[in-house]
Amino acid sequence: MKTAVEELTPTRVKLTIEVPFEELKPSLDKAYKELAKQVRLKGFRPGKAPAALIDQYVGRGAVLQEAVNDALPGLYGKAVEEKELFVLGQPDVEVTKLDDGKEFEFTAEVDVRPSFEVPEYEGLPVTVDDATVTEEEVEETLGNLRDRFATLTPAERPAAEKDNVTIDLSAAIDGEEVEDAATKGYSYEVGAEGAIEGLNEAIVGLAAGESKTFSSTLVAGSRKGEAADVTVTVSKVQNKELPEADDEFAQLASEFDTIDELKDDVRKRLARQKSMNQVGQARDKALEALLEKVEIPLPDSVVANEIARRNEQLEQQLSYAGLSREDYLTEEEKTAEEFEAEIDDAARKAVKGGFILDQLALQEELGVENEELSEYVVTQAMQMGLPPQQLAQYLTENNQIPALVAEVLRSKALNLIVEHVKISDESGNELDLDALRKEINGESVDLEAETVEQAEEITEEAAASTEETATSDEKTEA
Repeated sequence: MKTAVEELTPTRVKLTIEVPFEELKPSLDKAYKELAKQVRLKGFRPGKAPAALIDQYVGRGAVLQEAVNDALPGLYGKAVEEKELFVLGQPDVEVTKLDDGKEFEFTAEVDVRPSFEVPEYEGLPVTVDDATVTEEEVEETLGNLRDRFATLTPAERPAAEKDNVTIDLSAAIDGEEVEDAATKGYSYEVGAEGAIEGLNEAIVGLAAGESKTFSSTLVAGSRKGEAADVTVTVSKVQNKELPEADDEFAQLASEFDTIDELKDDVRKRLARQKSMNQVGQARDKALEALLEKVEIPLPDSVVANEIARRNEQLEQQLSYAGLSREDYLTEEEKTAEEFEAEIDDAARKAVKGGFILDQLALQEELGVENEELSEYVVTQAMQMGLPPQQLAQYLTENNQIPALVAEVLRSKALNLIVEHVKISDESGNELDLDALRKEINGESVDLEAETVEQAEEITEEAAASTEETATSDEKTEA
């Protein structure tokens, strides 16, 4: 087999593949066997008709077409591997020559990852937020905890901010009641975000038994998005009383005996959360810093697929929340053009970042062990709230192990970058890279050995079965 590669653009190539006709023999034999099962010829049992009679019955051209369709994927994959191409997506294939018994040639146009080297990143400066915990943050967190233990007492006065009220709601458009916009006995905290526009202002000052009508836009139901006259009736006003932040509250809300011990625990938890945020920021900003040092062309088809994926993900989230794209844009105070530009920019950064991590993994000859696959499955399963065995089984049955290998490789490449950049907080303090490395690699997470082993049993066999094709699969990952 002879393969020639023509560069159409920096991200698209055309392969011209010449195949000696004898290499089609296995596929021709297979085609005759398959067609013999489908035809019924007098004097021959199903599947036993000779090739000459099949040629006569269905035509040699049909046999050749069947053989070519069978052989093309393998021949294309072999050509890609021989030329060490990192192809992206499916190729556009065209058979250019098919002379029975003599020659077979086809072309394949396909997008490829651009050729480049990851530049030096040792000591690349990266700045993350400070991890200092303020007393205001401690008090705010403590206040949220007190709010969970608040008590409600009847208030013989008009409603005010932070009160809990019981209300009935109804709506009318042009004097006609909107049935599915009505609700009764709804418990509501005055001032809560996400309410119907104008509701909070209407409730403030109303006593039990009083009503008020205001104009607003319906946010749900059959008349969603339409202007309506909304009537709110208050049936109960309750005052929210927070418990005192004292030792008694600490004993009620926690395992601590004193409020000082509780505050100290809150302070430690906030500090740990901020440290974890620093880890996430370090990963994101390290890659962003490297992105700025690399200029590479991006295949339009790959960017388009990433944009489509992000739009589909957003639509699913909005559907779950009962919002339309128009609602979302209004909340974000963005035009459709501004939002599309943001999606395009984010998609291009994601594609470019993936290319950089893939190339770095190649340059550094990074690999993936079965144990790493298993730990990744366990971590993902914990985040998804699934048993690790169930997720591992799904990935195996749906042939997702190659994609899993590529994902773990990218994560390892990103970890490598973070290990070598210079990370400081906004106050100029250089962070402890050893501590960061442990957190990034998950060494501080106590995964149960038995759970890991159970997931490993499922992924090990699948990973081993894909070991020979892993390199090829990694090259074809977008």
